[in-house]
Amino acid sequence: MALEFSLAHLTVLGCAPPEMVYIAARAGYDYVSIRPIYMGLPGEPNYALADNPEMLRATKRALADTGMKVHDIELARVYDDMHPTKYLPAMEVAAELGARAVLSSIWTPKREYAIEKFGQICDLARQFGMTVDLEYVPIASVNNLAGAVDVLRTANRSNAGLMIDVHHMHRALDKPEALAGLPKEWFHFAHLCDAQGEIPTDRAEMTRILREERLYVGEGGVPVAEILNTLPKMVYSIELPHLARAKEFGYAEHAFRCIESAKAYMAQKLVHK
Repeated sequence: MALEFSLAHLTVLGCAPPEMVYIAARAGYDYVSIRPIYMGLPGEPNYALADNPEMLRATKRALADTGMKVHDIELARVYDDMHPTKYLPAMEVAAELGARAVLSSIWTPKREYAIEKFGQICDLARQFGMTVDLEYVPIASVNNLAGAVDVLRTANRSNAGLMIDVHHMHRALDKPEALAGLPKEWFHFAHLCDAQGEIPTDRAEMTRILREERLYVGEGGVPVAEILNTLPKMVYSIELPHLARAKEFGYAEHAFRCIESAKAYMAQKLVHK
């Protein structure tokens, strides 16, 4: 069976979901991973489809025109003084679009609070038949594999999963072999990219690279093959923001180069092709 790829929204963040769907279809992706939960980050467009009926209709038309599917939505963050029900409108839209998963991450140091809220997000998503996949991020509160595993084991929700971003795993200094003993049912999709091998020690530089300058798969120093070969076969979502290349090539060409480089690399390096 052929490998399946999704285009993550951060790769083409300047594109609204309808345009993103057409770009992904032309480039040869199987899915899109959209960002309909507005986080209010500097310079980030608002793609909250639940609040924009016109954009939602256009997204549905694009999916129907292309045969593309939505794989997951993001980002259901856990942070202080938040209410998981705020994500319900986005989950309803995601279910309407056929999404399988909700991506989540944790941005509070309060362990028990974080686990409680993550569990509540899982409970909300379950009614729509979706998983909630926890991503650990090097600049977040849960920023390594051990922390993510602790949340999943303690929350103990049947629809909870672990989403490995190869960039984040490398930055956390986690070893690929640490994944080997984890439950295979936790893994539903992974984020693909590459980056320079040297790990930034400065938080600002770490943030800049993860949001603005990731590299095509096989171009940097992240042990992508070692990580993926330890995991079961799954959907590979390419999250590869590179502002300079997107500006130089355009989003469509950048998205195409992302998937073509990933396919070429994985054809050579992946065990479970």
